Amino acid sequence: MKPRKDDFEVRSKHLQKMSDKELNEYFWHLVEKVVDPLIELARTHTSPSVERSVLLRMGFNSMESTKLVDMIFQKGLLGKGAGHIVWRIAREKNLDVLTAGRELIAGKYWEDVDRIFKGVKNDAKA
Repeated sequence: MKPRKDDFEVRSKHLQKMSDKELNEYFWHLVEKVVDPLIELARTHTSPSVERSVLLRMGFNSMESTKLVDMIFQKGLLGKGAGHIVWRIAREKNLDVLTAGRELIAGKYWEDVDRIFKGVKNDAKA
């Protein structure tokens, strides 16, 4: 392996005249440039395992979490967040989250999920 050419003096020239405060600000600016895309990626992307984990932390057992995530995935709504969907139904129906999730597993409230998250109108009530 060839040794790396030491060009630190050349590459660091723009840093040498900075004060400690300026170096600190520059450091955090660079950190933000690296981290911001990761934060955006985490905000816009999820996976079934992440969503199951969220539901487990909400109090659902493993079988319930798996079933809910599968049902939400089949609806094409996993990106909305399984926990968010359950929470919204719980809030709308004045239920605790565990009851709301179990009702979803039993097949209830999916028309409400569609209305809330897909903007689907239920014409049967009109």
